[in-house]
Amino acid sequence: MCVCLCVSVCVCERERELVHSSPVKRERAGVIRTRMEVTRQNFKEVLPEVCSAVQEADFISIDGEFTGISDGPSVSALTNGLDTPEERYTKLRKHSMNFLLFQFGICTFRYEQNKSTYITKAFNFYIFPKPFSRTSPDIKFICQSSSIDFLASQGFDFNKVFRSGIAYLTREEESQLREQYEERRGQMNGAGPVSYTPPSGGGACSVPEDQRDFIRTVEQKVDSLLNSSDQTLDLEPCTGFQRKLIYQTLNSKFPKLHVETLETEKKERFIQISKVDEEERRRREQQKQQREQEELNDAVGFSRVIRAISKSGKLVVGHNMLLDVMHTIHQFCAPLPEDLDDFKEVAMSVFPRLLDTKLMASTQPFKEIIGNTSLAELHKQLRAKPFRSPVTECPEGLRGYDTSTEQLHEAGYDAFITGLCFISMANYLGTFLTPPKSHISARSKLLEPFYNKLFLMRVIDIPYLNMSGPDLQPKRDHVLYVTFPKEWKTSDLYQLFSAFGNIQVSWIDDTSAFVSLSQTEQVQIAMNTSRYAESYRIQTYAEYLQGRQKNSSSSRRWAADGWADTPYTADSSRLHAGKRSISPSLEEQNHYSDSSWTHYSSGKKMKTDGGSSQTYVNVADSEASCDWPRLQPEGGASVSPVHEEAEPEKSSVNQSQGKRSRKHKKRNSDASETTPPALFDVPKVW
Repeated sequence: MCVCLCVSVCVCERERELVHSSPVKRERAGVIRTRMEVTRQNFKEVLPEVCSAVQEADFISIDGEFTGISDGPSVSALTNGLDTPEERYTKLRKHSMNFLLFQFGICTFRYEQNKSTYITKAFNFYIFPKPFSRTSPDIKFICQSSSIDFLASQGFDFNKVFRSGIAYLTREEESQLREQYEERRGQMNGAGPVSYTPPSGGGACSVPEDQRDFIRTVEQKVDSLLNSSDQTLDLEPCTGFQRKLIYQTLNSKFPKLHVETLETEKKERFIQISKVDEEERRRREQQKQQREQEELNDAVGFSRVIRAISKSGKLVVGHNMLLDVMHTIHQFCAPLPEDLDDFKEVAMSVFPRLLDTKLMASTQPFKEIIGNTSLAELHKQLRAKPFRSPVTECPEGLRGYDTSTEQLHEAGYDAFITGLCFISMANYLGTFLTPPKSHISARSKLLEPFYNKLFLMRVIDIPYLNMSGPDLQPKRDHVLYVTFPKEWKTSDLYQLFSAFGNIQVSWIDDTSAFVSLSQTEQVQIAMNTSRYAESYRIQTYAEYLQGRQKNSSSSRRWAADGWADTPYTADSSRLHAGKRSISPSLEEQNHYSDSSWTHYSSGKKMKTDGGSSQTYVNVADSEASCDWPRLQPEGGASVSPVHEEAEPEKSSVNQSQGKRSRKHKKRNSDASETTPPALFDVPKVW
């Protein structure tokens, strides 16, 4: 949303009054929080402040706005209720990555213990891949009319994006451009006079017959310059090939002249020729090199912000953030890999700790209290009892958001309220402690069950994508894969399976769908009755998976440390590569590798072949309720959250994760000799 940035002095005075007033007064008054709109014009000035805010933050919340969601399938087809995590990732990668993330919101939160207050700094970045030179990437992207129409209805300022958006480059793109720059610089230093090297390479070429009159005219103008008192000559704008011929000719016949290509206000390129001595020529060359270096640094642009967040290792919080993470990596870091496991490895090297507030709100103990987990509704519900809105404060002199006036779908505002939602839910967990705690740190072990798990929209029995380990793999023995003529509709499928009671249909495409039966024992009956059918075909879900695996060119095995054995390795110079994520617990890993999955039920426990039971908590979205395993505290023994909160939390991300990794490997080696560790004793609802 386009927002006026004019803030009167009385606002800052009002803020100072509210800061020293009671928390209730500050909350009710809707304190104006820190916000800054960042475009290409002020990005250089703001960048140090952004990096400083990131370094000081306890956690960072993010949000993105895109030019569209799906370039082909409808949203319902893109989010099939029986997608596997691999299928969902593949569909999003194929149908969503050609859109542009063109507004990025960041809000940093730093807790001040003595004031019991969060200091917030929100930044709203406008992003646009403007080519800074002929050799820089000329990005192509698509728009979805419904998405653009929706953003326009919210007051989104598209002119600000396209006229003033901040550029960006991936590491690979930056490396290629720097190599080209160094190559040109080496040629210039070695040859003495400036020579022209076209982007596509290629050496000197002979002057074609149809260009000889043009070159002779240029030579005559240069002769006139040398015989006059004028110091410079601006040639008429011409084609790239003609400029190449000019450089080539002047470099050969007039080596002491300084030749440079410039642009008019209308982006027309022309050549300027100057009479200079050797010292002046070298000075101008140095100035030109400095300008090129500054242009290249400007072209890296917003990618520097993502690198600063990645380097900090801080917790990154988002709401329904799978697409945000995918777009961020694809646009600012490196193209997304084809395989899901490779994507997880890359994502964890960029963002070591992630937390999705939509998943958190869909989980016990929140799901029984929160009826709607959309961001706007979640923010409203978390401002009422039994939750408490956090007290926030903005540094003096900075502009901010007013929570009394919603600015939804502006990325900076959405990032801001996402952070508020996270704080409210985290602090609510503190009420289960003995004694209760009003503030729960972003590094608290109470939050570990939510780390690196991203909400999967509309998947019936897999509520999240596990970024730091293997995903849930329910058997889905009650599910059938049905193929049929293109003319069939949902009513035809209901008629086909009318004898089997209640069914659920999940469309895959025009000629196939999943049909979920109410009872697993009905599957074989359905298979038998369709054996001689000609117009349709029925397979079990297991047969469907086997067919897909045969067509798959690669397979993955999970190693003992919870990471996939994969030939893909993130370039450490590009992505800060390193497995810095939290490894899955023993209970979770054993649970995922167990081949005895049965279909989810509403019960809290589920038997395995070994006779032991696994405990679950419920997760719900707008369509269905299902169960998911909770994570385990490190160390193996039953641990009270009270004890956990008392432990120091100042160790670095890499050190703590290294310890987790070593403990995890040790537990795996002893798994056959030890009993599964106990779960959290408190709170009981987990």
